[in-house]
Amino acid sequence: MGKQEFRKAMSKFATGITVVTSEFDDDVHGMTVNAFMSVSLDPQLITISLDHKTNFYKNADKIKRIGVSILREEQQDVSMIFAKQLNQSFYDFTTLDGIPVINNALTSLACSVVNNVEAGDHLLLIAEVDDIKVDDGKPILYYNSGYQRIAED
Repeated sequence: MGKQEFRKAMSKFATGITVVTSEFDDDVHGMTVNAFMSVSLDPQLITISLDHKTNFYKNADKIKRIGVSILREEQQDVSMIFAKQLNQSFYDFTTLDGIPVINNALTSLACSVVNNVEAGDHLLLIAEVDDIKVDDGKPILYYNSGYQRIAED
């Protein structure tokens, strides 16, 4: 099995899209992440997976808190900006428990990093959820290597 075959197989798993944000080096940084999941209810833990090539991985030792913004279907462009698919600046942040998050996201989490685990060519960043904001709407999905939407009822 090659890398491309593995990548194609994993593209068949539909995921939501998040933008993970943090402040380090006196600036707000963000990246699009679809490798996000809940880990535990007690304590309330989540994890994200960071590729070794990313700015977040290279600065993992500086990241003590993160924001996770689960994007709504109208925010595909936001995902593309933080995935570096669109060359645009982004400034539409708000804060949750002192952490920058994407304004008008479907759900926002403010988290404190509790552990890092090396896993192959990625770093699993495990964080405890400190605060949550949930809104109504539909998520944007990533499936078969492309953006998807939930069909109307």
